[in-house]
Amino acid sequence: MTDPVYTARRAARSLFVTVRGLRYHLLAWGDASRVTPERPPLLLMHGWMDVAASFQFMVDALATDRYVIAADWRGFGLSDNGGSDSYWFADYLGDLDALLDHPELGLAGQPVDLLGHSMGGNVVMLYAGIRPERIRRLVNLEGFGMPATVPEQAPRRYRQWLDELREPAQLRPYDSLAEVAQRLRKTNPLLAEDKAAWLAPHWSRQGRDGRWQILADPAHKRVNPLLYRVDEVLACWKQIAAPLLWVEGDRTDAEKWWGHRYPRSEFEARLATVARVERHLLSPAGHMLHHDQPEALAQRLETFLA
Repeated sequence: MTDPVYTARRAARSLFVTVRGLRYHLLAWGDASRVTPERPPLLLMHGWMDVAASFQFMVDALATDRYVIAADWRGFGLSDNGGSDSYWFADYLGDLDALLDHPELGLAGQPVDLLGHSMGGNVVMLYAGIRPERIRRLVNLEGFGMPATVPEQAPRRYRQWLDELREPAQLRPYDSLAEVAQRLRKTNPLLAEDKAAWLAPHWSRQGRDGRWQILADPAHKRVNPLLYRVDEVLACWKQIAAPLLWVEGDRTDAEKWWGHRYPRSEFEARLATVARVERHLLSPAGHMLHHDQPEALAQRLETFLA
């Protein structure tokens, strides 16, 4: 007997566009002709080691049939990786800017509502301060930023990056979609079995050897040689003009990522630099809160975006 598979309530259209020389993959829900200044397009940007389809459960739970687009970042999902051996926030910002100007997506010439999760949340926060005129409403789902660095860390970081470049980066293959779904649920025990079964073929694809490969460039596993400069980040955050909705899960434990290098008090001080912030805590939910509480999250979104 096979495990139950989630049934999507809103069908997504798969689109491919050229962005800065790369073939970018996007999913679109709803009708672009119904866009108004009061209900602009909603653009969704996923986190690290994730894909655009990850937002399906949240989109299904939205009460209004608004025009929504989700993109696979470069090197994730079905988007090209461009042969990169490393990835930088600057490239993500450049890709996002190009997407908003792309004539085929109907986003140009108007402010949009912009949402990012985790790594995507970090990128959209930067972008909203760099191009504040492009964003009407901003949503950050657990894009905490990263620990502060000091210049003295640079030699060791560059040396680590150079050492990692000597060996091919690899991701573990899986023997079946069931194993992929099991991997998703191991990472997030709150993920329901039917949702894991639905995500598995969107999060991976079968190779010629019959095994399933995660749809992510293994180069994402390499350390970033560029230090995270908090003063530069906050200079951008201070320029955010749009209202910000910050949402997190009650079971998220950031210490498992950074230990004591980035205490909660430091994050609170950073978030305080943003002028207008509305905050919500979802329960029970972990880092993948759009999987754990899609209905509650969609309800918060509807109220905020209205």
